Amino acid sequence: MDRTDALNKISLIIGQDLRILANELNITVFKEGKKNKGWAGQVIERYLGLPINSAQSPNFGSWELKTISLKYQKNHVLTIKETMAITMIDAFNVERTNFENSHLLNKLKKILIVARIWENQFENKSILYAATSFDLGNSEIYNQVKADYDLIREIIINNGFSSLSGKLGVYIQPRTKGPGHGSKSRAFYARTSFLKKTIFPSLQNSLTKNGKK
Repeated sequence: MDRTDALNKISLIIGQDLRILANELNITVFKEGKKNKGWAGQVIERYLGLPINSAQSPNFGSWELKTISLKYQKNHVLTIKETMAITMIDAFNVERTNFENSHLLNKLKKILIVARIWENQFENKSILYAATSFDLGNSEIYNQVKADYDLIREIIINNGFSSLSGKLGVYIQPRTKGPGHGSKSRAFYARTSFLKKTIFPSLQNSLTKNGKK
């Protein structure tokens, strides 16, 4: 399935409750009181006929599928809820790989973004808001993402993996990922500022284009 076909198929369920689809597609949302944090993305993957995937290569070979959460602020304006995990940081690989050949670029250069509305921590409802394609083609954005990667790579080389901090990076930050506050795993995350500048406007444009806004 190419990205256009996937986008067209997802457009058929815009406005539907992903929580209901999770039940229909046998995706576990809660098990023994613990939430499956990736449940919404897994719903979309299964809906598209894709096996659940956590590999560093793009989901569909040439393009990557990502799911993000939106929320309503107190003034009822919709905004980005949180950062977006992109890919795990393998210190050995990052030390030896420039940005042009990195897993980070491979994940970001051709994406299909699916946005859902987060209601509350109980996840009893989550409407599929919109979907849009994104390519890391804008030179300003590309150059800043590259600068963030180069900075993170430099820190790993000169100061070690444990020196990475979520304070690093303008658009892309290295953060802990994994169970527990003592996790030593790190991943590349897209900051909310990156998502608000690049992804959110595209999501809104897609709704207008399809007459759903």
